This record gives sequence, C-alpha cells and structure tokens, in this order.
Amino acid sequence: MARKFHRKDRLSALTEINVTPLIDLAFALLIIFMITTPLLEQTIEVNLPVEAAKSQAKEREDFQSVSIDKSGLYYWGDQQVSEQQLADLLDTMAMDPAPPVLSIRADAQLPYQKVITVVDMIKQRKLSKISLDTKVE
Repeated sequence: MARKFHRKDRLSALTEINVTPLIDLAFALLIIFMITTPLLEQTIEVNLPVEAAKSQAKEREDFQSVSIDKSGLYYWGDQQVSEQQLADLLDTMAMDPAPPVLSIRADAQLPYQKVITVVDMIKQRKLSKISLDTKVE
C-alpha cells in the first residue's frame, strides 16, 4: 500500500500561527535593552556642547566619568570631589597597568579653562585614553 503525502483540503486555511520566531525576537530585544540601558544612564545633569555629526564610536571597554557642572563643581562618577581629591583619584588611576577610558563631561556654559585644567591634570599623569562627551544635534 502506497502512502499519500498530499492534504485532503488544499484550499482550507491554516488556523495556527507559528510563534517561535516572535518569541526569539522578543528575547533578543530584551537582551539588547538589558545591556544598553545601564550605559544610557547619566547621574549628573550637565548641558553638553553640541556636535555636528556623530563619528564612528568604538565600543567602549571600561570607563570612568569625570563631570563638571555649570557652577564649576567636579564629580567623579556621581560623587562630588574637590580639585585635590580629583588629582588624588587620577594618581590612583595612573598606577593601574590598564587604566579605563576617562569620559570628560562638561557643561556647555562652563568656561573653557575648567575643561583644560582637567585635561592638563590627566596629561600630567600620562593617562591617554580620554573621551570628551557631547550631545548630537
């Protein structure tokens, strides 16, 4: 007896939807959002200068944020520090054989000299991985 592999009702519609690809997509999006959300959080409110076009950004490894708000106060991550404390923290970082990228975030209304002071402090300690954060138009 021969087997028949064709359906009896060729014109009838399928009543079931295959949801496996939709579940895979949902999990992939969930993982992407879980990874990128902590990177988007910023703790200090700073009005960043505007950049004309976003350059090709490399994927960041480790980074430490140094922020300067509009009143000229320094922040190491989310903790307010004095200029001397900032210098001590940079000294500690300079002793690390693989120091992280220093992300400098300064308010757009801040005098330029404040930013240069921080950059000079970093250069004196021979730290070369510096990122100046801006916001894109």
